[in-house]
Parts: sequence; C-alpha cells; structure tokens
Amino acid sequence: MAVLARLRTEQYGYSLRVALAQDGLEMEESTLYPLLRRLEGQGLLVSEWREEEKRRKRFYRLSAEGEAVLGRLHAEWRRISDSLERIL
Repeated sequence: MAVLARLRTEQYGYSLRVALAQDGLEMEESTLYPLLRRLEGQGLLVSEWREEEKRRKRFYRLSAEGEAVLGRLHAEWRRISDSLERIL
C-alpha cells in the first residue's frame, strides 16, 4: 500500500526507496524491485525507461487501476485501524 501511495507521483526505484525510508519504511532492493515488477505485471503500475543525469532509469507511476486498488486498500486499512482502536 505504501509503494502504491508513493507512486501517485512518478519516481524511479532508488528515489522511491529513499522516500519510503524517510517515511520510516526501510525496504531492501531485493524486496522493492521484484515488488515493482509484480505490481506492474498486475496492471497497477506503468513504467518507462528514460535517460536522466546521463543514466537510463526506469520511472514508475500508478495506473488508473492502481489508483482504484489503492483507494480500496486505504478504505480497508481504515476499517481495520478503527476496529483495532476500539479493541485497544
């Protein structure tokens, strides 16, 4: 859910990893890159290769389907969080 939310704004892998770490969610490259490929394979992300700073980088962003899935996940997260708050 965090990766989808962060990719509402286009980013390449390393910048995404840094942004997540700044938010307190450390993620190893060996976890992040397979996740990005899997999410793209599911149609939740789109990507394109571009040259930036004399290096080719793959930029990812949320697809329309990814936006819809993120909305559903966020709603479910809120329901779970509310339930746990009542329990605790």
